[in-house]
This record gives sequence, C-alpha cells and structure tokens, in this order.
Amino acid sequence: MAEEAKKKGAMSVSEAGRKAERGRSFYEQIGKKGGDTVKAERGAGFYEQIGKKGGDAVKAERGTPFYEEIGKKGGHKVRQLIEEGKKAASEALAARNERMADEGVPAVGGEVVPAMPE
Repeated sequence: MAEEAKKKGAMSVSEAGRKAERGRSFYEQIGKKGGDTVKAERGAGFYEQIGKKGGDAVKAERGTPFYEEIGKKGGHKVRQLIEEGKKAASEALAARNERMADEGVPAVGGEVVPAMPE
C-alpha cells in the first residue's frame, strides 16, 4: 500500500544513500543500456517523436519568445567564448615569442639582432 502512494521517481533516504555508493559511472552505464534497449525496441525515430512532443509542449507553455530569448543568450555566450579564446591565443603567442626572443630564436618573419657586448 505504501508503495502505491509513493510518487513515480521519488527516492527514499536509504535509496539515495545507495545511489551515492554506486557512483556516477554506474548510473551512466545503466542509462546507456536503457537507452540502447529502447532504441532497439522502438527505433531511433522514437526519440525524434518524443523530442518534438516535448518541444511542442514547451512552445505551447512558454511561446516563441522563449526560444528567441534562449537563442540570444546562447549567441551571447558563444560570442563571449570566442573573444576569450582569441585573447588566450594572443597571450600564448606573445609569451611564446618572448620566450623565443630570450633564447635568441627569431620569431616568424623576425630578425635576430646580435646582443650588445657588455
């Protein structure tokens, strides 16, 4: 009777403790196994159907402006990551050129000037 009252997906404290004992990889493995089983039974198209069904539900609940908003956020994040990547590459190149200059190796297209005697 208590089992019937239990919500789907709910977990008791003792079950949660066992989950921590098994570790993340265990759940990744059983999730993949379950996904492969569903794919074998229902076909890959099943995932397309449920994805469309979920997308339609979100669209009905939140409307198209929601997708515009998350698209802008995603675009902003991509732009930020590109800028950070370019900055890191530029800094790495400058550090490399400085290190090579200290070693007397010319930079690409550069010229090594002999050191002045002290």
